[in-house]
Amino acid sequence: MPATPHLLPRRPSRSLLLALVAALLLLSATTTITAPAAAAGEPARTSGRQGALPTAALTEVANFGTNPSNLRMYLYVPESVTAKPAIVVAMHWCTGSGPDMYNGTEYDTLADRYGFIVLYPSVTRGSKCFDVSSPQALRRGGGSDPVGIKSMIDWTTRTYGADPGRIFATGISSGAMMTNVLLGDYPDVFAAGAAFSGVPFGCFATTDGSEWNSACSGGTVIRTPKAWGDLVRGAYPGYTGPRPRMQIWHGTQDDVLRHPNFGEQIKQWTDVQGVSRTPAATDTPQSGWTRTRYGGTGDRAPVEAVSLQGVGHNLYAPGMASRVLTFFGLDASGPAPQPQPGACRVTASVNAWSTGLTASVTLTNTGTTAVDGWKLGFALPAGQAITGGWGATYAPTSGSVTATNAPYNGIIAPGASVSIGYQASHTGNSATPAAFTLNGTACAAG
Repeated sequence: MPATPHLLPRRPSRSLLLALVAALLLLSATTTITAPAAAAGEPARTSGRQGALPTAALTEVANFGTNPSNLRMYLYVPESVTAKPAIVVAMHWCTGSGPDMYNGTEYDTLADRYGFIVLYPSVTRGSKCFDVSSPQALRRGGGSDPVGIKSMIDWTTRTYGADPGRIFATGISSGAMMTNVLLGDYPDVFAAGAAFSGVPFGCFATTDGSEWNSACSGGTVIRTPKAWGDLVRGAYPGYTGPRPRMQIWHGTQDDVLRHPNFGEQIKQWTDVQGVSRTPAATDTPQSGWTRTRYGGTGDRAPVEAVSLQGVGHNLYAPGMASRVLTFFGLDASGPAPQPQPGACRVTASVNAWSTGLTASVTLTNTGTTAVDGWKLGFALPAGQAITGGWGATYAPTSGSVTATNAPYNGIIAPGASVSIGYQASHTGNSATPAAFTLNGTACAAG
């Protein structure tokens, strides 16, 4: 059945919204975020056909595909959409909706400027919270909200010829938790995510049908980085491709999803990315903010985290969406720049036998400046575990592995190469890793 669009009225002026936000925040005393939003009117029914939705207006799309939890889909398409546009999935807080997220954030006006499409999923269950706790939600294709959101993305990609390599997720509170879940369930779909006041993937897991996990919200669920990373890897067993980058925002005085969840997310996503938990860069982009970057020092580091001193759960403010776009790489006219693999090239080969293998890896610096100290990240195929190696130290021994230079080969001149290798056991899959990163930057293969 073709998708059916319903046009929504344009939201009130931004100044009116901000005045309303101030009043709402003063009145808020609940355990869910009172987000910066204004209620939107009910959609006026209009006719439409797939691929011919109105532009520069929030439009509801029905019959978009598999939707086990009865989500509603709202879409914003700018008048000047780029060829092969990016998609930003923007998700609301508990008690909110897709139109509230549209009204309370600037993603649509930024889409007007940069030509991407914004998708606003909307929960219909009574709590208006996304399902981030059920077993179905925490595995790829398991059902519930993630499957419906994936259907929305597929519909939008087909209809507008969107770039499948530039799909992003962001959210506030419950939407931030769903951002973590989506990046875990569908690492092959999302390029990056940005979570405002969220918790790690799997932290809110329950088996009793409850939507709330008090231990997680209270910041008392503490795990090792590998344990957190294993929860993400377990959502899509056997996946060995690149993982989405993650940007994390949290207030130190958050009394709904307490601040320890900020550090636990850092532990989780640095492990998933296979990068050091020692910040590669630390700065203060704004008074009271501490920003740390892991695995890289630039705007598109594998993991970026911003802690806001003295700020509570309702931390989202105008201007933050622009910082999200910088992290996503969408703050430029036309198609955004893609990760540049030209600084390095990796070739890998395997000699395998019944239960073991030896892998040989050659890393070449194809850039114009010397590499002084390197970390080579890669994901071991499922069932493999490193038992020994040379030319580098390897940790951990399975999953997302980081090979760190030895004292004698840390400098790689332009055009030069270094050869390393490892032995590993396997349970039947003796393939080489599918992708490599050098200090957080993707490398070309072959």
